Amino acid sequence: MSFRSRCVSRMAVLVAAVTMVPAFAGAQTALKVGDAAPDFTVTTVTAKGVDAKPFKLSEHKGETVVLAFFPKARTSGCTVQMESYRDKYADLFKGGKKVTLVGVSVDPDTALVSWAKDAKFPFHFAADTERKVGVAYGANAGTGYHKRHLYVIDPQGKIAYITTPFNQMSADAYTQLGDAITKSAGTK
Repeated sequence: MSFRSRCVSRMAVLVAAVTMVPAFAGAQTALKVGDAAPDFTVTTVTAKGVDAKPFKLSEHKGETVVLAFFPKARTSGCTVQMESYRDKYADLFKGGKKVTLVGVSVDPDTALVSWAKDAKFPFHFAADTERKVGVAYGANAGTGYHKRHLYVIDPQGKIAYITTPFNQMSADAYTQLGDAITKSAGTK
């Protein structure tokens, strides 16, 4: 066998091995409306600082939880999204009454506290630096930034609404989110 043939043969084996890895290496089934929301525990922050107790999703049964995955604090698209949430907080998120909004990114807690304080955000941010929550919800493959995914989790802990990607520039996206929260919370 010639040198070229051996190289081509080895390259074919390598390409086959690399393309097969995702099928076997921790690939998960995509979450769907009606599925139980994967439980997690993560450090959360507000404008006041790091929360004394980590956020554990299963401890929030009885309320609607909105998980808003986003790429990076203080970037233009993320700022539009989070400022929209802030400005619509009283109506869209019922002022936090039985509705908990958690913005989730890979940013460290210090960056999220600073941003929340500067922008006067009235909701929680989760510092998912190890990307575990993002991976569980399909917003991250385990490296890099989170994709802009959004989940509404009903008071029973089931996924009531999913939008991937969430279009932070569309008024309709916020209207649909508001409708999903109202339906989930049973306040209409």
